[in-house]
Amino acid sequence: KDDAAGQAIANRFTANIKGLTQASRNANDGISIAQTTEGALNEINNNLQRVRELAVQSANSTNSQSDLDSIQAEITQRLNEIDRVSGQTQFNGVKVLAQDNTLTIQVGANDGETIDIDLKQ
Repeated sequence: KDDAAGQAIANRFTANIKGLTQASRNANDGISIAQTTEGALNEINNNLQRVRELAVQSANSTNSQSDLDSIQAEITQRLNEIDRVSGQTQFNGVKVLAQDNTLTIQVGANDGETIDIDLKQ
């Protein structure tokens, strides 16, 4: 004898499990986006700290013009690297620092169980 009610319950559980499994993968993607962005921001922060250090160094009146030129060259290089990192950092083709964007991540088995990640330039 067929157990239609039991089969319907089993199908619903199976669908729910599959939805939760995919939601878990989606959440892991969200974590990866955050980690990718964090790595890029750490790199930018390191460059900014070096620029600050160089700016303080350049304020010393004992520097020669050659010293100042070298300091300025490194500052320019560091600023260019910041631009490169912010423009090129991507996750699955999405430039996470180069443009304003909102990513919606489905983290539950049901509609509306989402988390929004706001990416601001």
